[in-house]
Amino acid sequence: MKATFARFCLSLFAPAIALATVAPLSAESLGDERPSGKVMPTIIERFTPEDVAETPDFQKHVSPLMGRLGCNGRSCHGSFQGRGGFMLSLFGYDFKADHAAITEGDDPRVDTDSPDESMLIYKPTDEDMHEGGKRYELNSWEHRVLHNWIKDGAKFDASHVAVLEKLQVTPEEIVFRNQDQSEPLRVIAHWADGTKEDVTPLCRFTTNDDQVAAINGDGIVTSGEAGDTHVVVAYDKAVVAIPVLHPVSKLIGENYPAVPTPTKIDELVVQKLKKMGIVPSDLASDEQFLRRVSLDIAGTLPSPSEIRAFVADKDPAKREKKIDQLLDTPAYVAKMTTLLCDITGNNDQQLVNVSPMRVGPAQEWYDWIYDRVEKNTPYDEIAAGIVLARSRLEGESYREFCEEMSDMYRDGGSFADRDYMTHYWARREFREPEERAIAFAYAFMGVRIQCAQCHKHPFDVWSKNDFDEFKTFFTGARFATQPPRFDQDGFAQYEEILEKLDIDKSLKGNQQRREFAKELQKGKTVPFPELVVMPVSNISRNAKNNKNRKGLPSRSPEARVLGEDAIDLRDYEDVRQPVMEWLRGKDNPYFARAIVNRIWATYFSVGIVHPTDDLSLGNPPSNEPLLDYLAKGFIEHNYDLKWVHREIALSRTYQLSWVPNETNRLDTRNFSRSVPRRLPAEVAYDIIQQATAGDDSMGTYLTNIEDRAISIPGTRIQGNASYPLQIFGRSERASNCDCDRSMEATLLQTVFLQNDFSLHASMASSDSWIGQVEKSMKPPIDKKSTEVGKIQAQIKRLYEQMGNGRAVAERMAANGNPEKAKEIRQKLAAGKKRLEVLRAELERAQRKQEKEKAAPAAFDSPAEMVTEAYLRTLSREPSEKEMTISLAHLRSADEPVDGLHDLMWALLNTKEFIVNH
Repeated sequence: MKATFARFCLSLFAPAIALATVAPLSAESLGDERPSGKVMPTIIERFTPEDVAETPDFQKHVSPLMGRLGCNGRSCHGSFQGRGGFMLSLFGYDFKADHAAITEGDDPRVDTDSPDESMLIYKPTDEDMHEGGKRYELNSWEHRVLHNWIKDGAKFDASHVAVLEKLQVTPEEIVFRNQDQSEPLRVIAHWADGTKEDVTPLCRFTTNDDQVAAINGDGIVTSGEAGDTHVVVAYDKAVVAIPVLHPVSKLIGENYPAVPTPTKIDELVVQKLKKMGIVPSDLASDEQFLRRVSLDIAGTLPSPSEIRAFVADKDPAKREKKIDQLLDTPAYVAKMTTLLCDITGNNDQQLVNVSPMRVGPAQEWYDWIYDRVEKNTPYDEIAAGIVLARSRLEGESYREFCEEMSDMYRDGGSFADRDYMTHYWARREFREPEERAIAFAYAFMGVRIQCAQCHKHPFDVWSKNDFDEFKTFFTGARFATQPPRFDQDGFAQYEEILEKLDIDKSLKGNQQRREFAKELQKGKTVPFPELVVMPVSNISRNAKNNKNRKGLPSRSPEARVLGEDAIDLRDYEDVRQPVMEWLRGKDNPYFARAIVNRIWATYFSVGIVHPTDDLSLGNPPSNEPLLDYLAKGFIEHNYDLKWVHREIALSRTYQLSWVPNETNRLDTRNFSRSVPRRLPAEVAYDIIQQATAGDDSMGTYLTNIEDRAISIPGTRIQGNASYPLQIFGRSERASNCDCDRSMEATLLQTVFLQNDFSLHASMASSDSWIGQVEKSMKPPIDKKSTEVGKIQAQIKRLYEQMGNGRAVAERMAANGNPEKAKEIRQKLAAGKKRLEVLRAELERAQRKQEKEKAAPAAFDSPAEMVTEAYLRTLSREPSEKEMTISLAHLRSADEPVDGLHDLMWALLNTKEFIVNH
C-alpha cells in the first residue's frame, strides 16, 4: 500500500517543485505594508526557520500547498477515481471532503500522535516509496507546514470556512520590451476577517499562450514572442487574469502614428493597438466593403448593378446608408434568426411528440424567432419568451388552450403569434435539471458551466454547490402530453376532450396522435401536449416522493444564482423567474456580453472573448473595455440587436482592408485588419446558387429567402443542399457548444467546388446566367439541330440527373434504406461511364464544327462578359492581367458559352470567392 500515493501528479505540477529552493522574501520586499503589520509575509518566509511554532490553516495553507506539490492535480489524487485509494477534490476546492479523506477512514493519511509517521509526510519525501516521486525534502518549509498542522491536531472546522473577499495581484498589467525578460507577480489574499497575507507561493499559475508568456510555479512571468495574452492566478475560490503585452514594434506611446478613430469602437481598439505597436491597415475599397458587409449582414452577394451604383455614388454617407438598407432586408432577418436558432438549439431531431399535427416544430421555432427579429423585438424580451415559456396564459384553462391551438392549426394560423416559444423546453436532451442548467448557461450566458457539475470550476469561481443550487431553477417546468394530476381541473378537461373524440380510446402514442389530426380537420378540439409550470410546493412534494429521481431538490426550496444572494423560491409562482430577472439586471456579467460577443464574432471570425461560449475569469476578453462598451450600450439601447450590428459595421475597425502591413501581418485577435475568413456553410451554399443564377433571380436574394439555406429552420436537410451544407460545417445543434458549427477549410469543400455534379448543373441550367447568355447568342444558332448541340444537351441532362441522384442516395441511406441507396449509386457509376463516352463524342463533333463563333448579343464585347463574371463572383472588376487571360481562353473555346462556363468554374474555385475579406 505504501507504493500507491501517486506518481502521476508530477506531469501537471512539476514546475511548482522548484519553489522549494527559492530564497525567502525579506521584510523589505514586502513594501510599505509589512512594517505596519497589515500583510503577513509568505509562508516560505514564516516556515523556513527550524523553530517555527505557527500552526498553518488547512484551507489557507495546507490544501493549496498540496496543490502546489501536485497532489490534487488531474493526473494524481485529484482525478475522478483518485490514486492508490486516496482521492482529493480537483485542485483542492472541496475543503470538507479533502479534510475527511486525509484524516478519516480506515487508513488516514495523518498520525497526530507521531506527525512524522503520517503518510502525508513519509511517503512524499521518499522517492522509492512514493509512486509520484519525491515531492519535498525533510526539514524543508513544506515539511514544517504539514508537520505543524498535523501536530496541532490536523484541524478544520467546516462550519467556519474562511471567506476570501479579494485576491490582489500586482502588477495588474505586464508590458515587456524584449524577449526573455522576467517579471514576478505578487499575490495578496484579503480575507473577510480583515487579515491579509502574501500567498504567492500557494497560488496556481497558468498561461493562456506560452509562446508569448511563460509562467512558473513561483509566479515569475517570462516573455516569449511578440504578442499579447493573459497569465491566470488561482487561489482558494478566486481566479484573476493579468494581461501580458509584448509590443511587436517600437511604434508605441509617443512614437505611434496618428490613426483616425471616428467611433468609440475605433478609440478602444486603437487604444490597445497603441500599446502593442500595431498600426491598423488602410480602409477597404468600396468594392471590398460592399461585398463584406453584404455577406456579413445578409449572407448575400451584391449584384453587378448594385456594385456599379455603389462605386459611382459620391455620397460620403453611402456606407452608412448601405448598412441600414441591409439591416432592413428579409435576408438579414433570416441570417440573424439562424444564429439565434444555433444558440438556442433548434434541432428537429430532438423535438418529438410536440404536436398532434404533422407540422415541423423546428419550423415553428424558426418562425417564432424570425417574427421577433423582423420586428426588432428587444433581445431580453426574446429571451424571456423562451426562458419563461408556458403553454397556457394566465387565467387560461386547459380546454381554452386546446381550443386555441386547434383553431390555429385548422385555420392556418402561425405559431409565431404565440407569446411564448415552448419548444425550447420540449427537447429530448433537455429534460433533466443538469442538462437544462448547462444548456441555459451556454445559450444565454456564453458560459461553459459543466465543469462545476463535478468539482469547483478550475478557471472561474463556481463550485459544485453553486451548480447544484443553480440547477434548482430548472426543476419547475416539464413538457407533458397531458395535464399533471395535481392540476385536477386540467386533467378532468383533458379526459372530457378525449372522451368527445370519435377514436379508439385504447390507442396510444403515434397512433393516437394520427387520429387526433384527423379529428382536428373535422372541426373538433383535440388534446395538446403542454409545457407545465409546477408551483414550488409541488416541486418539493415530488422531490420527497421521488428521492432517487435525478436532479430533483431534496431540501428547502431556496437557491442561489451562481453565488448570488439566496432566493426563496416560494416567493415566485415560476422558479425560472428569478433567473430571468438576474439575466436582465444591468450589472449581469454574462447576458448582454454573451450575445454582443457572438455577434462581433460573425463580423471578425473571432470573438472579443474566444471561444465565444467560454466567458470565464480564466479566459478574459482580448479587449475588456471594448466588450464592456458594447454590452453597456446594448443594454442602454434597450437590447436592440440592430444597434449592435450597426455599431460594429459603422466602425472604421470593421471597414479596414485585409491587406496587412509589417506591424499587423500576424495579428488575429486585436482587429487591426480584416482577416480573410471562411464563409458560414449556409452563406457559402447560397452564394454559389446566387452567382450562377440568371439576372432576374440574382437580384432577389436579399428579399426572396424562401429557398435559401440561411432560412432552413432545423437540422434535418433534404435535397441538393444536404451534402454541401454538411461539408461546409453547418451547425448540427447536437450539443450546447458553439463548436457545433465548423468554420474550418477541408479537402471535401475543395472537391465539391471542383467536381460536384450539382455545382456544374447549376451553371449549365437553362435558368442560369450562362444559360441566359447562351439563349441571347447572335446570330441565333439552332444548336439543337447540330450534333454538338445534341451531345451538349445530353451532357447537361446527365449532370442534372446525377446531381439529383446523389442527393436521393444520401437520403435513402439516412432513412435506413441502404439497398435502394446502393442501387442508385450503381446507376450513378454507370452515368459516369456514359459521361466519358459523351465527352469523347463531343470532342469529335467539335473538331468538325467551324471555329468561328458568334459573340453573345447580351454584351457589346467579350470583355464585358468577363467583367460581368467577375462582378457576379468576386464583386470586383478583373485586373488587366486577369482580363487578358480570360479573353484568351474565351477565344480558344469552341463555343463562347463553353469558355464562359470554364471561367465561372475557375472563379467559383478561387479562395477570394469562398472567403469574406
